[in-house]
Amino acid sequence: MSKPYTSFAEFYPFYLSQHQHPWCRAAHYIGSCLVILILGYCLVSQNWRLLWTLPVVGYGFAWIGHALFEKNKPATFDYPWYSFVADWVMLFDFLGRLRK
Repeated sequence: MSKPYTSFAEFYPFYLSQHQHPWCRAAHYIGSCLVILILGYCLVSQNWRLLWTLPVVGYGFAWIGHALFEKNKPATFDYPWYSFVADWVMLFDFLGRLRK
């Protein structure tokens, strides 16, 4: 296990250091965007049967990115909550940079 982080502000720079490869980040962004689309579809259609796919899609793309490009262990295994939040913060940071 890596350093025990006690705050998200302390954890987030570590999280970013584990996501330096652009294709790893892209895999995270794709997975997160698909999660939003699937969740939106479920809410609009009230087809709840697809909700089980959310963690499979979200984590699946992320873990493939780590395995193929970063060659490291996803932070999710040691810091599940911080990692979950950091993934969304990283996506919103990326989307904010696209607007500039």
